Amino acid sequence: MQKYQIAKRLEEDSKHMGNCLTERNWQRPLLLYFSMTMRSDASGTIRTSRVKMKDLSASWVLENPISGDPGKQKGSQVFKLKDSYQASRRSEENVEHFIDDHHWQEDEIQNRRKASWSPVKFKRQMLRQKRWDLRTADVILQNKEGDKQMEATSAIEDLKNMDPVVNGKYSIWRRDFENPNSDSTLKLMRDQIIMAKAYANIAKSRNQIDLYSSLLRHVGDSLRVIGDANSDSELHPSSLDQAKAMGHALSFAKDRLYDCHIVARKLRAMLQSAEDNVNSLKKRSAFLIQLAAKTVPKPLHCLPLQLAADYYFHGYQRKKDLNIEKLEDPSLYHYAIFSDNILATSVVVNSTVLHANEPEKHIFHIVTDKLNFAAMRMWFILNAPEKATVQVENIDDFKWLNSSYCSVLRQLESARVKEYYFKNHPSSLSVGSDNLKYRNPKYLSMLNHLRFYLPEVYPKLHKILFLDDDIVVQKDLTPLWDVDLNGMVNGAVETCKGSFHRFDKYLNFSNPKISENFDSNACGWAFGMNIFDLKEWRNRNITQIYHYWQDRNEDRTLWKLGTLPPGLITFYNLTYPLDRKWHVLGLGYDPALNQTEIENAAVVHYNGNYKPWLDLAVAKYKSYWSKYVRFDNYYLKLCNLSE
Repeated sequence: MQKYQIAKRLEEDSKHMGNCLTERNWQRPLLLYFSMTMRSDASGTIRTSRVKMKDLSASWVLENPISGDPGKQKGSQVFKLKDSYQASRRSEENVEHFIDDHHWQEDEIQNRRKASWSPVKFKRQMLRQKRWDLRTADVILQNKEGDKQMEATSAIEDLKNMDPVVNGKYSIWRRDFENPNSDSTLKLMRDQIIMAKAYANIAKSRNQIDLYSSLLRHVGDSLRVIGDANSDSELHPSSLDQAKAMGHALSFAKDRLYDCHIVARKLRAMLQSAEDNVNSLKKRSAFLIQLAAKTVPKPLHCLPLQLAADYYFHGYQRKKDLNIEKLEDPSLYHYAIFSDNILATSVVVNSTVLHANEPEKHIFHIVTDKLNFAAMRMWFILNAPEKATVQVENIDDFKWLNSSYCSVLRQLESARVKEYYFKNHPSSLSVGSDNLKYRNPKYLSMLNHLRFYLPEVYPKLHKILFLDDDIVVQKDLTPLWDVDLNGMVNGAVETCKGSFHRFDKYLNFSNPKISENFDSNACGWAFGMNIFDLKEWRNRNITQIYHYWQDRNEDRTLWKLGTLPPGLITFYNLTYPLDRKWHVLGLGYDPALNQTEIENAAVVHYNGNYKPWLDLAVAKYKSYWSKYVRFDNYYLKLCNLSE
């Protein structure tokens, strides 16, 4: 009897185990591995036997984990059970108990997997896995949407608890609330003044003198209250009272004078008058900027005087130039600088030498006028750059540069040009900038036109780099001598961007002499840093081309004065475009240049009125220039030149 009970218990356990094997955990299938099964026969004896295919449930599939080929069952077999989402905690406990009793570890189980899925069952499993992934994604999405809904609900609750009335503002959502300094009172008072002036003019035209006087009195009171205020916080405490009083006066004037057409016409007239005043102020501003830019500051006027005095006092006029051989050696790197500004020229030389890889091979040819020759020479005798060679020449020593050869000099001797430049013209500020701009002394200086005579000035050189005195060098420039100009004469950086700085900006294309010979859309380029092939220049007789066009512009109908327009014509189709990184322009007029481009440029150019040695200079650009000025120099201290 006892044996029967034991057998019965084992049989029930075996059946219960089989039920457990057909169930799974709610998230993933449960794999059980076995090759033997136990049962009791009719007599109650416990027997073990191998599982055969006919004994398996339809939900069981054989899998060989090594080959994956169903039907090859050798040794122990693996049974993967049908998915079920109704597993009970009791089944899980029994399965765990069963696994623990038989010591089936994960590594052993993996080694014993030899059976494989059938294609049908494998497809079902994949579909179940896909459904599970989709359900998981849906749950995650629902959680996110729930979080957003909670945030929105919280925000709505916060808004319900917020007071929409804030310190006299109509609503918190008004734009005025965005800016605590909205200056609404100041704007209101200024608008009141405009309307009061309009009604005062109408009242005067209708001979209502009392109303006219009252409005003007209120206008004066409002102007006194406003004063120099630029915000409500700067207004006088009585400003609100004045605004109310002005409001009452305007209300009274409106009742007596308001006529839509008359008021609109008066406001248009006031607007036109304001525009005229703005234009006049712009002209005056441009005139004053030109005047400030062309006026020599006192320290820069002092410097050449002190240098020239010491030059003659110490007898430096008898000192001869050294390194004569280098001055005419075409294998070296030669620079041409034509200037009467000593300090600016020193910055060009200092910055170039500082960044040169082989400064001993760099030769600077400086040409100045008779007035500044002694001072310029004295400066570079006392402050000669290390290893580099500097030659200073006087333009008046070039005897070949006379009116019979030079078109500009010949024109300056004509009565028409003398009248244009030297006749007494009105110098009122209202005349604007043109009256001063085109009478700039630089347009009369041969130093400005000497760039068109480089082969004559340096007859033994093959290439030369021309530099303006308002540039700063930031990299070694020697690679420019290796640039292949492809048969061109001039290497320069082009300045056209879109439709700007093309030929039609500089030349008069309404004149047939210009329109028939040049393309109005041709790209302009910049003087200031130009590499010139002097051999090609001589072969093409470029100077003669310059003379031809300069003679035809004696009446200034082809272009305004200056050197860039004749340069564009002279080197038309003879200019090779250099990479823009060689030369960045605009530091003398454009405060919005790209800082990275400036720092990466080989040369930066202060073209424009805001030169770095003037108080007009753009502050953020000034350091690029001033770091090459030796402010501890005796003469700079003597003339109060400081950063």
